[in-house]
Amino acid sequence: MAQMKTPGVYIVEKDAFGNGVVEVATAVPAFIGYTQRADNGGKSLLNKPMRISSLGEFTQFFGGAPTYEHTLAEAADDATPDVIIKDKGYTIASSGPDYNLFNSIRLFYANGGGPCYIISVGNYSDAIELEKLSNGIAPLLKEDEPTMVVIPEGVRLSQPDCISLQQAVLMHCEKMMSRVGILDIHDGYKQRNHPDGDVIDNFRSSLGVNGMSYGTSYYPWVHTTIVGDSELGLNNFNTESLEVLKGLLMNELGVSEAPEEGESPKVGELRDLLAHIPNIREDAYSGPSVSELNKTLIVISPGFNNILTHIKEELNLLPPSAAMAGIYTLVDNTRGVWKAPANVSLNSVIKPAVNISHDEQEDLNVTLHGKSINAIRPFIGEGVLVWGARTLDGNSKDWRYINVRRTMIMLEQSIKFAAKAYVFEPNDSGTWTTVKSMIDSFLYNQWKRGALVGAVPEDAYSVSVGLGATMTADDILEGIMRITVLVAISRPAEFIEITFQQQMQKS
Repeated sequence: MAQMKTPGVYIVEKDAFGNGVVEVATAVPAFIGYTQRADNGGKSLLNKPMRISSLGEFTQFFGGAPTYEHTLAEAADDATPDVIIKDKGYTIASSGPDYNLFNSIRLFYANGGGPCYIISVGNYSDAIELEKLSNGIAPLLKEDEPTMVVIPEGVRLSQPDCISLQQAVLMHCEKMMSRVGILDIHDGYKQRNHPDGDVIDNFRSSLGVNGMSYGTSYYPWVHTTIVGDSELGLNNFNTESLEVLKGLLMNELGVSEAPEEGESPKVGELRDLLAHIPNIREDAYSGPSVSELNKTLIVISPGFNNILTHIKEELNLLPPSAAMAGIYTLVDNTRGVWKAPANVSLNSVIKPAVNISHDEQEDLNVTLHGKSINAIRPFIGEGVLVWGARTLDGNSKDWRYINVRRTMIMLEQSIKFAAKAYVFEPNDSGTWTTVKSMIDSFLYNQWKRGALVGAVPEDAYSVSVGLGATMTADDILEGIMRITVLVAISRPAEFIEITFQQQMQKS
């Protein structure tokens, strides 16, 4: 209060209570990748983090799915056909970059996703490149809210480039200390004994050792139901493939190029119908609508259905990082960040790409050099479950479990933001008492909710601050206030042992 110079009565108001600690958000992933467009009312959103809270908002700012274009060709004699129709083999291959951010966002929301950030690094006319995806990480340095970093299209790069991108994610997370990276296994749809090599060993040996406690990974990829039948049809084939498709269908349906003597009118109608297929991409096309052609072919041609089914299965094979971001959000909202995001079923998932047995998971979960990989496994009567809860720092007793790392991030960031109110306050016992009371109150509430373990609060946490306790006189002269917070975080019961033993008959 200013010095009093005029006689009178002066009112002095004094705060009785310190500031409260507000718990920061724990489940806000940041997705980096390619989108159809990136604009907000005519203003570009390229490489600018945009917060959304629904799939509808995503389509509003970033557009929808890419046009999935495929090549259909007769299989060579030494090639394994993707489909066989009328004893003739055909191969089906994607003819463009495999953009999967849009489908990953759909998978995220199918598994309980909520608010997230989108960083668009390009559109569907661009190639998927390491440099562009890496550049999408830098804008997150100025964002405090994101708690996860997910880049589903990283697996579309070559294996060395994918690892470089993942290393950049881990370095970013370690620097920020406020988020974790959910990393996908490159070629994670392959068996570990695949002729191209063990995808898990390749991942572990290439990733390095930096920032392991800030990363987690899941294996294998998953077969989903994200892309539906209604999204596929003749538009999914390039011009050359439409001619091949016409010949395939004519052979399957027994229709010749020219009318034959005595053929039924129905055959002539089929010939006229199939003749339109190669022309549907022409500007002057005036035949039946593509939608009508699709509906007719689906009804009359099992071969066409088999081809679309193969394409749908390929498009629905997705890396699991986006689904896990959704699971993290779901578990955080229903139980709390301290609950391990495991033993939870995945929605919109049919099956894992690789069926892992109990014995096969041993090396994934516990390995000599750490880098635990969490398994996604099917269980009879339960569906597809997340069956692992470890970080990549699997041998660390401090940071072995992902829920411990994420809970500590929540506590650290919440207290950090609350403590900013006391920067430049007098470094004396009054301030120390207020800060200690503020943190004590916050941790007490966390203990009551189950984040901290202990029969009484004193067993669950402690807060120390003050001269002779955490600071020296030199610290005070240097303008430093040191606060020590000890917490006992809840850890998952990863292994449950039940002992059975026979006893003597007593009656």
